[in-house]
Amino acid sequence: MDTAPDITTSTAIAATDPAKAAAAPRIKLLSHGFCIDHPDPELGERLMANALGVADREAMDGILGQLVKASVNGGRPDEVNLSFTISMVKSIKPRDSVEAMLVAQMVSVHLMAMRCAHHLANAKDLAQHDSAARALGRLARTFPAQMDALNRYRSHGEPAITVQNVSVGDGGKAIVGNVTQHASVIVPDNNPACAARKAPNVARSRRGRDCAEARRKAQA
Repeated sequence: MDTAPDITTSTAIAATDPAKAAAAPRIKLLSHGFCIDHPDPELGERLMANALGVADREAMDGILGQLVKASVNGGRPDEVNLSFTISMVKSIKPRDSVEAMLVAQMVSVHLMAMRCAHHLANAKDLAQHDSAARALGRLARTFPAQMDALNRYRSHGEPAITVQNVSVGDGGKAIVGNVTQHASVIVPDNNPACAARKAPNVARSRRGRDCAEARRKAQA
């Protein structure tokens, strides 16, 4: 690939010409590597960097090279698989290098899972069937774990807490359904044992108010 100018300002440049920006860059496989297939090579590299969520040309070349290797089919890189992987990365919209690496892994894991599903469907004996089934199971569990990691990273690592069965006292306002908040929210203890310990105190308080009211009525 030819040397390109700095691509850190790619967002602004891509936005200056909507007609060119609409033409998504594609990767063309060559006998000695690959290149970005775009009418404007400079703009094509900048658009590709934006799509991958990376900040410089070196990171873009690295991610693309890894996606090319992950797209290998039958011992050779497959242009259809590569176009699919890049399209999936673009659709998830990675925002920085960490997300770019994680999203590239997610797409690669999906490709491998589909290959294992193909091997499983075409297994010729029990050994091939079991091997493909185990690999498919591991990959299928890995993908949602990667999705969860991406969501946590995008939410700055704050796990969400779902509060159920919220009890509201006199004068309060109840929300019917599940309430999800971040970890900084203090969740009241709904432990039945705690509620049982509090119940006698509430009863004694009410009896005290009743006695005071009776004394006031007698004095009147």
